[in-house]
Order: sequence, then structure tokens, then C-alpha cells
Amino acid sequence: MPTARRIAHEFLERQGLTTIFGNPGSNELPFLAELPGSFRYVLGLHEGVVVGMADGYAQATGRPVLVNLHAAAGSGNAMGALTNAVSSRSPLVLTAGQQVRSAIGLEAMLANVDATTLMRPLVGWSGEPSCAADVPRSLAQAVFEAGLQRRPTYLSVPYDDWSAELDANAAVTLDRSVQRGLVPDEQQLAAVTDALGTARNPVLVLGADLDTAGLFDRAVALAEHLDLPVWVAPSPHRLPFPNRHRLFRGVLPAGIEPVSSALTGHDLVLVLGAPVFRYHQHVPGPYLPAGTRLIQVTDDAGAAARAPMGEALVADPAPVLEALRTRLPARPGAADGPRFLANPEPATADGALHPEQVFAALRETQAADTCYVVESTSTNAAWWRQMDLRRAGSYFFPAAGGLGFGMPAAVGMAMGLPDRPVVAVIGDGSANYGITALWTAAQYRVPVTFVILRNGTYGALRWFGQVLGTPDVPGTEIPGLDFVPIAEGYGVPATTVTGAEDLRAQLKTASAGPRLIQVDTAATSPE
Repeated sequence: MPTARRIAHEFLERQGLTTIFGNPGSNELPFLAELPGSFRYVLGLHEGVVVGMADGYAQATGRPVLVNLHAAAGSGNAMGALTNAVSSRSPLVLTAGQQVRSAIGLEAMLANVDATTLMRPLVGWSGEPSCAADVPRSLAQAVFEAGLQRRPTYLSVPYDDWSAELDANAAVTLDRSVQRGLVPDEQQLAAVTDALGTARNPVLVLGADLDTAGLFDRAVALAEHLDLPVWVAPSPHRLPFPNRHRLFRGVLPAGIEPVSSALTGHDLVLVLGAPVFRYHQHVPGPYLPAGTRLIQVTDDAGAAARAPMGEALVADPAPVLEALRTRLPARPGAADGPRFLANPEPATADGALHPEQVFAALRETQAADTCYVVESTSTNAAWWRQMDLRRAGSYFFPAAGGLGFGMPAAVGMAMGLPDRPVVAVIGDGSANYGITALWTAAQYRVPVTFVILRNGTYGALRWFGQVLGTPDVPGTEIPGLDFVPIAEGYGVPATTVTGAEDLRAQLKTASAGPRLIQVDTAATSPE
């Protein structure tokens, strides 16, 4: 009779989960034994980096991905990175080893006494099989729940279960499939179409979920067909619309009153593929301008339920985009003027490069289809001013704001999208949280360009100190960091550049594997 391990491996293979990101402990070894040759195991040196790589890989491929963690301690190490994966709605399937069943109640070393509650409330589903015979079904549920909810799941498995021989009922799991459909009905489509068609001055607010679902080009087509101004929803972790397009108005600020001010004058706000809204700094005020109607279309039922205002339709945004474009006539003036705006001259600074100079160099030297993984929060304003991103899947940011996403996610992104160049733009403060991703990049020859912006500060914190009226707090300075020897120690070629021309020359140099470029930059604020 087949073992639970054999059935699990075959199930994962049939589901396409053959790339495993992991950092194993002793409890995980029985699952990894006899791994078929079709599987690829990607080792990370810290569990937070492992989850960050898997998050990038899942966002790149759009498919669930398997993560193998150690029991309580290893799973705990991964939880910071998991917050980003939850907010980006990445379908990660987290598996963790558990002590043998007879030792859990004794609280033996490496036992996870209450394993199913450890990752809650972060994960969408958490479980531990009731017996060895339940392992295949439980694993299948973890995979299906991750795909259906588009949220990480967690499964703890006692390691003596893997070698248990199971009867024919366990193998029935191998033939299962689960699909999801949220197609709006005719009445719902007509209501949204009528609202937009009769609005006096409507505006679109687009969210990261559109890019996740492959709807970037359809969103552009709708905006151009109706000649509608476009905002991107606050705190985007992906970009759903070209940021130099003539209809692009910017990223909405992440405060209640500033959002309301930005939307003033519009009688209808149509939000597609985004929560309403992901605020950050607390700036109270009215949620919406007086007389403004808001309609949200999202396939995230939780986001619809928790919104404080407006009407919501829980549905796949794709048929809504298509219905609006085909049922409403084109608005006059839709083809007037240049489609994309000219790029501005970058700002300069004394003694170091201004971040705008760095981003202008990236824009001028990198391929148009480059994927940028960005984790430099203090340079947001400079980024959006200088970059020219016109393709789907061009921008990725830590969705929950948790540091340590950027470097690992870039490695996972490059593994998931081998035909597109990947550049990680990382602040020197952020880099330390995921630095061991360099080792994985070197060992697996992952072609990522890491650009480290070194200004010796936690720039976003210094800015927030001004916002909160606390400019004198400690812990915002980080002098003395040099990432060149650190990268070389992990096996990644690295160099420091000081001038704009030197930076351009380095960026133009081809590299078959990973490389790191350290750039000294002036301190700036997110706004």
C-alpha cells in the first residue's frame, strides 16, 4: 500500500506544486525524503526569506506555491513575511513538521502544542490531520483553500504520519479539482453600467488585484474608451495602470481626509480590484466628498464586507471591465493628445545622487518589460515622478509594509518569470531584513540586479517623526553599512557607484547571475 508521503508527493505533482521554498528542521525531513526528481527545492537561510521568495514566485506565476517550514520556532520566524503575503493575497501553502503524535501532549522538544492556532488570524485556513489517513485530504484542503481564498494556508503534519501506509480511500484525493467562479448576473452588470454611463464626472480608482488577475491591459482599454481619469488605490503593492499615461492622476494618499480631497468634484468613484481604502497615516475627515457615490467591484468578500462606505459588488472584475467597455459609447476626446507624458528631468542633490537620478538611470537603461521589486519607502515620491511603467507585472511592493520582502521576493520573482529581467530597488535599512536572499540568488544563479540605496537612515521613520510630531526619537540612523563585502561574502558580485554616469554604465553591463550595485543617495521623504 502507498504511504502518505507518496500520495502527497503525487498530489502536489498533479497540482503543479513542484517548486518548494523551504528551510527544514528535523521534523520536516520525513516529508522531504524520496522527493521525486520533478521537484525543485529552493533553500533559504531564514524562514522570513523563504516566505518572501515564495510570495514573489506566487505573484509572478499566479499559482499556489508550497512552503516548507519548521514547527513552532521556524513558523514563528516566517510570520513577519507572511503579513505581506496575506495583504498581497498570495496563495501560499505553508506546511510545517510536527513532533510524533505520542510526543505532542508531552510537550517534547520541537512539539507545536497548539499548531492550528499559531498562524491565525493571518492565514485563511489552518489545520492538522486528525490521523495519518487524513494527511492527503488535509493537504488537498490546504492547497484548494489557498487558491479559492487567494490567501496563505497552514498545515502541520506529525512526522510519523508520512511513513504510514494508507488504503485506497486516501488515493481518491489525487483526482480532485476545485474551481471558483464569481460571474456577475445581468442585473448587476446593468446597474454598474448605468451608474457609470449616467455619471456627470466619474473617476476610476484601480487596485493591485487587477494586475494580479492579468487585467492591466483591459483596465487601460476601459479608461481610454471612456476618457476617464485614473487614480491608483492607496498603498499599492502592484501597479494596475501605466504611471506616465495621460489619464493617470497618481497614487491616492493613504489618509482619510486626503483621499476625500483628491476625489472632490467627482460624483461617482468606481473602485475596481481594491479595498476601500487601505489607509496608513491617520488623517481624519469625511470618507467621501458630499454628494459623491462610490461603487466597489472586488472578488475579495472580506474587503467588501469591511469597507466603511459605498456600495460593493463581490464579483470577478474581468466581466465588469468588459461590460463597461462594450456597453458604453466612447466619450468625445478619448483620442486627443499624446498617450504618454514626457519624463521630467531628475532632481539633483549635493554630495550624493538624488534618488530621482537613480530612477532616471533605471528608466533609461533597463528593458521596457523589467519587473521592479521596490522596498525603499522614503523614495516613493521620487519613484513615481521618474519611472515609466507601461506593462503588466512591472511593479511589486511589500503589501503589508513589512520590511524584508524586497530582496527575497525579487529572487522568487526571477525564478517565476525567467523570461523577464528583474531589478530589486532596496533601501539600506530594508536590505538588512532579507539579506540572506543573496545566498540563494548566488547558489541558484538567479539573474537579479539588486540596487541598494544607501543614505544611512531609516528615511520613512524620520519623515513619520515629523508627521507625528516626534522628531527626536532614537533609532533612525544606521551609519557604517557597506553591502559590497556583505554581498561578496554571500557569493554575489558587487560594486559601489558614486556618479550618474558610472551608475548607467554598471546598469548597462549584462550579468548572467545576480549582482549588487550600491549607490549613495541623498535622504528624501515619501511625499
